[in-house]
Amino acid sequence: MTTLMERLRLTHPLHFVIGLTLWCIWFVAVYGGHAVACEAAPPAPDQGVFTLLNGGLLLISLLTTAVLVALTWGCWQAVKQHHGRARFNAAVSAGLYLFSALSVVFVALPIIGVPPCL
Repeated sequence: MTTLMERLRLTHPLHFVIGLTLWCIWFVAVYGGHAVACEAAPPAPDQGVFTLLNGGLLLISLLTTAVLVALTWGCWQAVKQHHGRARFNAAVSAGLYLFSALSVVFVALPIIGVPPCL
């Protein structure tokens, strides 16, 4: 358990890839889920943007963004507490988490603003 906690510290280089991996998982889940939902039970076209499907996509996108922003904040706090290599790792991780969070926002906007299953 101690070894696992050592690896989860926000100064560990593993965080270089976690943010982009989370973004990738979100992307596949949202677009794959969107395609499956449109094939299985497409919403009526007259409902417009406010459908249960778009609401679900919005909720998943908000949760993913919140997790990525929280990790950005945590890494940024670790930058202030460490020096040397640990500080560098935390700073790079914070930047990559922030980039991933902004990527979720920019990719999610068209999904949420356009009626589903066009």
